Amino acid sequence: MGKVVFFSLLVATIALFLGERIVNIRKRALAHRELEKNHLPNCVLLPNLNQGSEDITVLENGLAFISTGLRYPGMPSTDTTVGKMYILDLKEQRIKPIELRMPRNFDLESFNPHGISAYTNPSDGSVRLFVVSHPEQKTQIEVFTFVEEDYSLVYVKTIRHELLYSVNDIVAVGAESFFATNDHYFENEFLRSTVELILAQPWTNVVYYSPTEVKVVSDGYYCANGINISPDQKHVYVADVFDHNVHVLERKHNNELVFVKSVAVGSLCDNLEVDPKTGDVWSGCHPNAWKLFVFDPSDPPGSEVIRIQNILSEEPVVKQVYADDGQILQGSSVAAVYGDKLLIGTVFHKALICDLK
Repeated sequence: MGKVVFFSLLVATIALFLGERIVNIRKRALAHRELEKNHLPNCVLLPNLNQGSEDITVLENGLAFISTGLRYPGMPSTDTTVGKMYILDLKEQRIKPIELRMPRNFDLESFNPHGISAYTNPSDGSVRLFVVSHPEQKTQIEVFTFVEEDYSLVYVKTIRHELLYSVNDIVAVGAESFFATNDHYFENEFLRSTVELILAQPWTNVVYYSPTEVKVVSDGYYCANGINISPDQKHVYVADVFDHNVHVLERKHNNELVFVKSVAVGSLCDNLEVDPKTGDVWSGCHPNAWKLFVFDPSDPPGSEVIRIQNILSEEPVVKQVYADDGQILQGSSVAAVYGDKLLIGTVFHKALICDLK
């Protein structure tokens, strides 16, 4: 009889624990949030980007790099989803993304692009493009040189390291150096989708990489996602998706990162882009991530764009710039600006360009 009672108590305890964890997950995913539309004028869906536009970064000359075709566990995708890179000239009146020519000596079949970052060499103006890729759900960083004359990429090298095991996003700070976020603690997919998801602990981190030094420089994130840097290179910004915050970190001379403050954004913000002129931080966010996890075409996940002005001041201004309930744009992951244009990308859906004025 004692064994029966013990077993019953054990089952009840486990059920209570799992119930509490599910409530916690739904709370962090903002599962009960209903989104009101907040559209901008003259928004147009971009052609050629029907398999996502997970990350976007814009050069000072108005050329925007776009990663598309991400195949990621738990996200809607098909067997025909193909990883590609596109470029869009925002100075042109005819807005049409063009597929970048990839190197012949590069494995296109396993290419699975995620976060991206571009570094412009101040001495000669050459551009290196860093692309997070997940071949067979592993992680590596592909480094290319961009050739503007024919919109092509020249393969430079592939970077792999044991500390770069689950990279989501990246910000280049040199021709061979960058900061990167790991969005999971475990490498094993089963442990990620069970133990890590259920416990929901702040176990993820930020890594600094250079050819001579690789180290964890910041940790304690529930899900470290988007990362970027201030125009003066003195502060790094990290989006913690499940904590609904963007963290401000001071960059030290040895590339260690010291926590300064957190800015509450009220949404699950994904990638981060920084306006080089104003220093404003822009993010594509998931207003209700539960709809993203439990995808239902009849009730799709929405999209939201958040702008943070004066982020380094004592009173940053957080403003919703765009919102859609999923009828136009589903699962926004990035927002990038150039002049009066706003580009909004998604994990698996489409991409939108809007006028800000």
